[in-house]
Amino acid sequence: PPPPHDRIGYAGPAAGFAGDLPPAAPDRLLLPGLVDLHCHGGGGHGFPDGDTAGVRAAAAHHRRGGTTTLVASLVSAPTEILLARLDVLAPLVRAGELAGVHLEGPFLSAARCGAQDPAALLPGDPALLRRLLAAGVVVSVTLAPETAHADELVAVLREHGALPSFGHTDASAATTTAAVRSAARTGRVSATHLFNGMPPMLSRAPGPVAACLAAAGRGELVVELVADGVHLAPETVAAVFDLVGPAQVALVSDAMAAAGMPDGGYRLGGLPVTVSGGVARLTTGGAIAGGTSRLLDVVRCTVAAGVPLADVVLAATQTPADLLGRTDVGRLVAGARADVLVTDPDLAPVAVLAAGTHLLED
Repeated sequence: PPPPHDRIGYAGPAAGFAGDLPPAAPDRLLLPGLVDLHCHGGGGHGFPDGDTAGVRAAAAHHRRGGTTTLVASLVSAPTEILLARLDVLAPLVRAGELAGVHLEGPFLSAARCGAQDPAALLPGDPALLRRLLAAGVVVSVTLAPETAHADELVAVLREHGALPSFGHTDASAATTTAAVRSAARTGRVSATHLFNGMPPMLSRAPGPVAACLAAAGRGELVVELVADGVHLAPETVAAVFDLVGPAQVALVSDAMAAAGMPDGGYRLGGLPVTVSGGVARLTTGGAIAGGTSRLLDVVRCTVAAGVPLADVVLAATQTPADLLGRTDVGRLVAGARADVLVTDPDLAPVAVLAAGTHLLED
């Protein structure tokens, strides 16, 4: 029987296909639909804003840009606000418009809160985490390895099938290594936007950066990189790929509401953000407040940094899909969901298929 409309029926050499072939298109690239694990919004709307229409518009904005599997990220906020935001997002997760929710906090280091509201941060609280996970739509949680009850928090995440991601941390290399090794014994682990929201690596204070790179090199952890030309230098991005390989790197957008929008005033959660020259910063304090690029823009920047295209695509598709435990997305293989991104040779989007449905680019 023919494959379902939303599935790939054949992937391989044209000579091996039994049906009629479409016209050759040597100036087109076919990539798997992109998988973004860390995204706060786009198209003028933020996932932490609690507006269903805005959430749908933000998700659609990224989908039209080639991100066919999108996790909606929330920032730290008072418990009742987080629960209310999860109530808004849950129906969209169940409908397949979102691949799940990522909680970036609230169990983070105040010393490395970045664009998180320090007043909303809390020490690790397993009972609270269970409340947040109860709706069954949270797929990943960022926590600092030095937070209270870190091992128990990881155990709670495993009970609910959610990914622990270490970040926004001021921990030592030793503390980070111990947390990662403990978590890696029971399943997948990631690091939230490596280098950002943590102290720099120094010769006598290697910190979480060195610990996460070493763990990724051992295959214990996948590192997120916001390779948008703002969060990281291109040489840094290329070095991480050389050190740990694309199977241990997940490219993310960390996009916020201003992605795809002009400079101006926006919000990230409860905090005002000013975007100038395409760079989003907290209006007060000036910390980088998420990105303004879509994941395909990150892919383009990473290729420009000198990373081979095949490695970049893997890090933006299969590696993050594997972190989510998803084998049906992030790859062009028979039986996978029919998510396809078509680009020109400069990686500009030409067409997007999402579950077999054709989407027009903006």
